[in-house]
Amino acid sequence: MAPDLTPDRMTAFVGMMEAVSVPPFERFYEEQKGPVLAQLRRLLGRHDADDAFQETFLRALRAYPSLEHGRHLRAWALTIARNVAIDTARRRVVTSADVPDLESVDEPLPYEELRRLTADLPEKERAAVFLRYGYDLSYEEIGDALGSSGEAARQATSSGVRRLRRKELS
Repeated sequence: MAPDLTPDRMTAFVGMMEAVSVPPFERFYEEQKGPVLAQLRRLLGRHDADDAFQETFLRALRAYPSLEHGRHLRAWALTIARNVAIDTARRRVVTSADVPDLESVDEPLPYEELRRLTADLPEKERAAVFLRYGYDLSYEEIGDALGSSGEAARQATSSGVRRLRRKELS
């Protein structure tokens, strides 16, 4: 008589189902808090990591009910943590920027200087150079703003910079 293979298959099936089911949030939190905190400390330092840690798990808790499966939960949590770290770093840059008192500034403000330098460029090149160097946008973002591709935005920016250099040399 052949041995019954059903119990082994059942164990494998239960294991597979546990792998794709979403665990309770408390278990998810306990399993992921160490890696998330380590990543945040690496990205932000010890001081800012604590606040970012709380924000990460608040965002995860809000999104948790809409999860369809329990695969890749660590990667999901670390992605949220990375996004929170990026947001935290951006806020830090914005709040720490020194804004000069306009009455005390003798030289033109950077945007005014850039506007003056690019005034003679063709419209698309002027916009591309201004968005790249005035607002530090990526070429993809510039392309979206100008209604073209990222590669076209890179070429327009490059062409505009070359024109400015030739103008400066003459």
